[in-house]
Amino acid sequence: MTAPATAMQQLRTEVDRSLKSFLDRQQVVVGGPDLAPLLAAAEDFLGGGKRLRPAFCYWGWKAAGGDDDPAVFTAAASLELLQASALVHDDLMDNSDLRRGKPAAHRRFETLHAQAGWAGSAEQFGEGAAVLLGNLLLLWSGEMWRTCGLPADALAAAQPVHDHMRTELMCGQYLDLLEQAHGESTFDSALRVALYKSGRYSVERPLRLGMTLAARGGPAWTDRLCEEYGRGVGIAFQLRDDVLGVFGDPSQTGKPAGDDLREGKRTMLIARTLAGAPAEQAAIVHRLLGDPELDADGVATLRAIIEESGALAACEEMIRRYLDDALAALDRAPITDESRAALADLAIAATTRRT
Repeated sequence: MTAPATAMQQLRTEVDRSLKSFLDRQQVVVGGPDLAPLLAAAEDFLGGGKRLRPAFCYWGWKAAGGDDDPAVFTAAASLELLQASALVHDDLMDNSDLRRGKPAAHRRFETLHAQAGWAGSAEQFGEGAAVLLGNLLLLWSGEMWRTCGLPADALAAAQPVHDHMRTELMCGQYLDLLEQAHGESTFDSALRVALYKSGRYSVERPLRLGMTLAARGGPAWTDRLCEEYGRGVGIAFQLRDDVLGVFGDPSQTGKPAGDDLREGKRTMLIARTLAGAPAEQAAIVHRLLGDPELDADGVATLRAIIEESGALAACEEMIRRYLDDALAALDRAPITDESRAALADLAIAATTRRT
């Protein structure tokens, strides 16, 4: 059974409407011509995306018996503000030029400074403005969550999950930086980054948020579903992101080909490459990985080594195995057919995507 397309479309429509309403209210605070570029950047960052995190939250709500209270769409939409905050900071830390085919936030503000002919360093201005934009989006995500309109007891029950999710996201970003600084990674450390940086806050925590909001804690099966389905889909989601960071089509990902290689990302893909490649090829990986000037030939060389080492095939197999285990856990859960179908569709969409 496939979840009705109308339900999925309604979710996206309601999330978009909630975000627009929230940003419209912020114009009272973020008003005037000087602050207009800040609000415009926030609006642009929130204009795209797959809305996966709100979707996992909403269908967690429905799976745990949640009703048709429209306030749940606002609560779920607040996760898009958290995601936007993470993307702004992530692009700055990675020195990325593009996001979804458009200039990353720090590049956008750098260009604003340069075109206006302002004093000082345009690059420094861009970096500072991006930090502030990311912080603002993070603050707004908490505000939107607190003021979503759901009952106070539901929000209180879910608040620890919300707190853990944000903490895990920041810790995951730090672990990602740490892996790059160490210059080495093991399967265990790469998996830990995948789980903390994206796996939990992209899937498991949003799912648990929705379930906790609906059930105010819930029976034991909700914990099992969040751990078995949520964790599995979350790790597979990040592994797919790692594959796309090396082999993705720029016309679909909106980022230059091989960006993760220039940034020196120590992903599971790289860990398996170094473990499986001959010493001579491993030395080439060590030499080229993290070179910000890596050209198309260098990207092609690294891609070839990754494939020849068996790392790409191994990661694809990991994704398939995590997805299969997650879907099996979903089949065992005592939820409605509609929720089961929606969560199955979301799991497949999250782990087979091309963007």
